Amino acid sequence: MAIKEAQMNMRIELSQHSTEEERQAILAPLHAYNVAKAGIAKSEPLTLLVRDDHDQILGGLYGRLVCQWLFIDLLSVPEEGRGQGIGSKLMRMAEDLAREKGCIGAWLDTFDFQAPEFYKKLGYSQFGEIVDYPPGHKRHFFQKRLID
Repeated sequence: MAIKEAQMNMRIELSQHSTEEERQAILAPLHAYNVAKAGIAKSEPLTLLVRDDHDQILGGLYGRLVCQWLFIDLLSVPEEGRGQGIGSKLMRMAEDLAREKGCIGAWLDTFDFQAPEFYKKLGYSQFGEIVDYPPGHKRHFFQKRLID
């Protein structure tokens, strides 16, 4: 004779004021599942800063190393520094650091009004896009293999 497990009563509710505690409560079981299935470890931040002579942060690159990939979340070059190779240098430095940490690739997203051509010049290939995000524009997704 089979023993039937007791079912839990569950409900779905809208959180009126999302908190970090709620996010972590959702993330914890998902992270445990991912680790069990794929060995996914926690991510490691990678931050490169562009500073002026007064030590003010003017821009930089912020990314995360996870699953042996670098995700470039933010890249910002100050207006007065554009066209001087700062963006390319930030990307090269991040890619080199990612290689040193054993990453096999890098990926990012950008809008059509930002820098898709810049990333193509750096050897990134598009693997997806969302049309009308935001309306009237496109969001592009790029990747680059860092090792063969």
